[in-house]
Amino acid sequence: MNTFWSIFAAVVPSIGVGLLFWLAMRSLVNADRTERAALARMDAREREVGTQPIPPAADSDS
Repeated sequence: MNTFWSIFAAVVPSIGVGLLFWLAMRSLVNADRTERAALARMDAREREVGTQPIPPAADSDS
């Protein structure tokens, strides 16, 4: 039984690091997917309305 716990103790850190890596990669992929969807919606909205030039801001210094 002592051998089992030795092997278990040797494997647990690798599984933990693998799980953390998987969670980090999953978060990055989901964030990228969400950002691409938001940009696609924004581009579609701009195509619908048409691009209108933004008027220059008035200088408050003068």
